[in-house]
Amino acid sequence: MELLSPAGGPAQLRAALRFGADAVYGGLKQFGLRAAADNFDWEELDEALRLVHASGKRFYLTMNILPYDEEMEALAADAGRARELGVDGAIVSDPGVFSLLRSRVPDLPLHISTQANVMNSAAARLYAGMGAERIVLSRELSLKQIARIRSRLPENVQLEAFVHGAMCMSHSGRCMLSDYLTGRSANRGACTQPCRWEYTILEAKRPDEPMPVLEDERGTYIFSAYDLNMLSYLPEMRDAGIASLKIEGRMKTEYYVAAVTRVYRAALDLLAQSESAYRGALPELQEELLKVGHRESNTGFYFGAPRPASGADKTTWTMTYAGHVLEVRDGRMLAEVKNRFSAGEQLELLTPAGARVFTVESIFREDTGESVPCVTVAGHRVWIPVPFQAEPGDYLRKSVS
Repeated sequence: MELLSPAGGPAQLRAALRFGADAVYGGLKQFGLRAAADNFDWEELDEALRLVHASGKRFYLTMNILPYDEEMEALAADAGRARELGVDGAIVSDPGVFSLLRSRVPDLPLHISTQANVMNSAAARLYAGMGAERIVLSRELSLKQIARIRSRLPENVQLEAFVHGAMCMSHSGRCMLSDYLTGRSANRGACTQPCRWEYTILEAKRPDEPMPVLEDERGTYIFSAYDLNMLSYLPEMRDAGIASLKIEGRMKTEYYVAAVTRVYRAALDLLAQSESAYRGALPELQEELLKVGHRESNTGFYFGAPRPASGADKTTWTMTYAGHVLEVRDGRMLAEVKNRFSAGEQLELLTPAGARVFTVESIFREDTGESVPCVTVAGHRVWIPVPFQAEPGDYLRKSVS
């Protein structure tokens, strides 16, 4: 199975490639559903494609906005230019966009976005007949339903499904809540995630008595959904006929992309060796996922409807992102700081091969050469000794006390 990682911008793309993704998905500054992500301008996309293809990987361009008539010509022009640069496919959700790109950029492989809500084999066969090379399935399907769809499709049409990350409380992302409350539409790439806000209820005759939304013995009545975590069920996803495993997270940091991609890369490589090797490593790999910011997680709809999401929006982690390595020279590494750390403190160095613990012996500011007891400001650059091999693109993290 292909491991497909999010590339919200150039930094996330480099992290995904280095930590084991087979492919990445990302967007231009327009026409994707993550307008607040860094995304790529044309120069950055050109450079990204060079990096991707030099690594033998693939880049899928997100063009899954629901556009207006006046935007269609520009969207088609951008798709054509992106294909000339070498994108390996475009992800679209609107049937009009699909039809337009088939005629205007006929050699551009098209993937049907999860926003198209493909829930059954009839819809999947319709898109396959139109020329879709891949269908990103609706998140509301079980593995049993996915296997049935797979059995009724031509072999050359691939199925893609989410394996990890945030889930939307609406039907595969088709939400009007953000637009209604803030004027920023999720279907136009500008979701403000109001499902994650804290709500109270007001009864019309008691306007001065707000009631919090709470859990009781019958269930929970809040909007926010659990995160998805299918690390322990990769063989079941494989057996259902899923060709590509998609990690959600184009709004996430490069550290998140690196850490999660590394875990799933390791799991897939172990599964390729034997299922017993994979099963034996699961406890350690699940612990690694706890080191990055996450909400409470479950298996989504893959084994039936998920349980109510009590407290699902509480984000936790066991380690925090301390910085990343820019340069290594003479037993020292130059790191850009993300969160405070001090001399004498233990850090982990996260590499594609795993994590190694070391104690920070000393810290020197890059700009002045001054020795300092700690660093507190994100963006500062410091030199610190490293007792083993490190490389640019590695990440520093520390335990949360």
